[in-house]
Amino acid sequence: MATSVVRQVEGRDVRVTHQDKILYPATGFAKGDVLDYYERIASVMVPYLAGRTVTLKRYPDGVAGEVFYQKNCPKTRPAWVHTAAVWSDTNRRKMSYCVIDDAASLLWAANLAALELHVSLARAAEIERPTSIIFDLDPGPPAGLIECLWVASWLRKHCERLGLQLLPKVSGSKGLHLHIPLNTEVTYDDTKPFALELAERLEADHPELVVANMRRELRQGRVLVDWSQNEEHKTTVCVYSLRGREHPTISTPVTWEEIDAALTRGDAQSLSFEAADVFARLDRYGDLYRPLLELHQSLPH
Repeated sequence: MATSVVRQVEGRDVRVTHQDKILYPATGFAKGDVLDYYERIASVMVPYLAGRTVTLKRYPDGVAGEVFYQKNCPKTRPAWVHTAAVWSDTNRRKMSYCVIDDAASLLWAANLAALELHVSLARAAEIERPTSIIFDLDPGPPAGLIECLWVASWLRKHCERLGLQLLPKVSGSKGLHLHIPLNTEVTYDDTKPFALELAERLEADHPELVVANMRRELRQGRVLVDWSQNEEHKTTVCVYSLRGREHPTISTPVTWEEIDAALTRGDAQSLSFEAADVFARLDRYGDLYRPLLELHQSLPH
């Protein structure tokens, strides 16, 4: 395969390189496969990236090689890749983040071997106003995804009592992500304490399996309900993003019926999805995460 070729994406020329380079050695999934996936998923995925700061998690030598996070958008980017300047307390300066507003920009990022795209809860124009709440369920071995599913079902019941819809997606790694869509006038001063209180209620109800405290030594055999992601400077892997695991798994929306079925069977593997699976699921279910963009929900006092 040619070292460098140009792909036309929505009227823009995107130069891509080394498409035959294997990025997932265990499966032979090559850079060209990564590019094909992101080009094909763009129409569904871009709305979850558009207008938001994106941190690129890059794997230039594949998932078995070195990996690094890139917050400042590369200066070599094409002129049509948008950026947003946002103050960083950690770096004590403004950072110029990439903003992935279209399919060409998504393919450009993929060509950098940015297998994972981590996105802010807020749009760059209103960086202090999150549009959702996120819970990252992180199992401490020997707990695994099945234990995360139990915790997710308990969290769902709490949210239902509060009149809130909760959206689940597998992280594509070892855990589960749960979003409460808001799309209302809130700040992190509203959402973070709310997330903490829900996490602590879960821990109080199920102390044998749930932990809300961030101390690592408390996590063994339990599921951390990570509420701390609800901060301005934090990001979470975007829905439909690839993950830098041994296999090219995808952070994929799932239904509560699928979660119940997996719990009944004790079958965590039924909720592991790769690129081909995602497109089959879109044909069957449509975009299950669409309420994250459209649903308006108010936090109870």
